[in-house]
Amino acid sequence: MERNTCMILALDVTEREEALKIAENVREFVDAIKVGYPLILATGLDIIRELARFAPVIADFKVADIPNTNRLICEQVFKAGADAVIVQGFTGRDSLDACIEVASKYGKDVFVVSEMSHPGGAEFLQSAAEAIAKMAVEAGAFGLVAPATRPERVKEIRKIIGDRLTIISPGVGAQGGKASDVISAGADWVIVGRSIYKAESPKEAACEIAEEIQAELRGK
Repeated sequence: MERNTCMILALDVTEREEALKIAENVREFVDAIKVGYPLILATGLDIIRELARFAPVIADFKVADIPNTNRLICEQVFKAGADAVIVQGFTGRDSLDACIEVASKYGKDVFVVSEMSHPGGAEFLQSAAEAIAKMAVEAGAFGLVAPATRPERVKEIRKIIGDRLTIISPGVGAQGGKASDVISAGADWVIVGRSIYKAESPKEAACEIAEEIQAELRGK
């Protein structure tokens, strides 16, 4: 995945036409589009290939099962046209290996959740986040998911992984995270959803956040 704007759109709408319209309107400001269960369950897997016309698609299924089931899920995700998948790390190395094996077969990427961006994400996952980060490096994942709502945690994860993995960081905007703060902390991409797709003008909202990111990068 190429790093140009350093922003990923989280497209958690449930209407096909709305999703395609937003994706087309903001395509110049995002490096990828993240889709999850709300859009996929509402419209079907075919939406992945339709959205891929505008930007690479990350399937945020937070895959968390035994190795064989993980393998089957990832096969379907990549056959549908996704460029990457998000998986959980707490299920262990064998389950992660299964996802990475399938991704390698298709020439695609795997992002591993270290901890999530909502307040509850710190209750259980935070204590395991550093071990998960180390495992992701050893397993050969492409990147980690770390919370924009807690930039200090992004900084800690970056210390562990160095430049061996990328970091994508959700929670900017509606959840309270600030794009410039998390880029400064070491994230490669910020993930923004409601602040863009619920805006009166998604294009203008995306442009503003993209400008904030670029200003931070210029200041580094």
